[in-house]
Amino acid sequence: MSSQKYAATLSVQEMIAKKKRQRKNWSEKIMPVILQLTAIISVLTTLGILFTLLVETFAFFKDVSLKEFITGNTWYPFSEPGQYGIMPLISGTLRITGIAILVAVPIGLAAAIYLSEFASDKVRRVIKPVLEVLAGIPTIVYGFFALTFVTPILQKIIPSLEIFNALSPGIVIGIMIIPTIASLSEDALGSVPIAIREGGLALGATKLEVTLKVVLPAAVSGIVASIVLGISRAIGETMIVSIAGGSTPNLGLDITGSVQTMTAYIVQVAQGDPGYGTTIYYSIYAVGFALFIFTLVMNLLAQWISNRVKEDY
Repeated sequence: MSSQKYAATLSVQEMIAKKKRQRKNWSEKIMPVILQLTAIISVLTTLGILFTLLVETFAFFKDVSLKEFITGNTWYPFSEPGQYGIMPLISGTLRITGIAILVAVPIGLAAAIYLSEFASDKVRRVIKPVLEVLAGIPTIVYGFFALTFVTPILQKIIPSLEIFNALSPGIVIGIMIIPTIASLSEDALGSVPIAIREGGLALGATKLEVTLKVVLPAAVSGIVASIVLGISRAIGETMIVSIAGGSTPNLGLDITGSVQTMTAYIVQVAQGDPGYGTTIYYSIYAVGFALFIFTLVMNLLAQWISNRVKEDY
């Protein structure tokens, strides 16, 4: 009798084990398919965006010459006839991006070095959430912060500063991308093996010397990638520059007056004033394609620099 119970128990266990194997086999078969479909959707989405940009950009260049678009120094699309030289928009974008990088790189890199090399666990648990909060603030809030808080303070220091200018949004964009640079740079610094630090300390170097002369050079590929990612985000920022930067495309180095970036122009036209199918309508795709080229070049540059200076441990 006991042998019959044992056989029955064994049979049930075998059935349970068989069902588990079937579920496991099913999941092992279906998960690669799901992951593959996800990857294909990502690729198709990118190709769809690129296709749309190319088609509408070609429609724009039926009315405007490529030479005028690239080399022209005047951007007045709403005049008659319209002038479509993109250099003023590029100039405004680079001015604001340059200011943002001057603000974000020193602060973000210093924060990363402190969190990775000097901060205690208790301090790190306090500072890192604060940086993450900065990353989570909506950009439109940053825009009104730049317009209503930062600009009045700067006007007390620089009386000639206009209400819409390049300096204020540049500074605030720099504040916005600090978490990106700090977080990725900290990860890069943290990936440097402890043995390298200990070797430097064993040779008699101070902790600061080890950090600046050993750890920092060893993590330079990741740091460069974080900076380039920050630059890409600054170039593509829209709401801050639309609210606080103004809408005056001008070519030059002045940071105290109103400017217009490529993203701000796209927002201006996308509000619906130009009719569908007009040259002004198609111009937003041409500007968007130029912005796409900028971002692509920055990503390729980051990849090239990372591969050039990468250290394998």
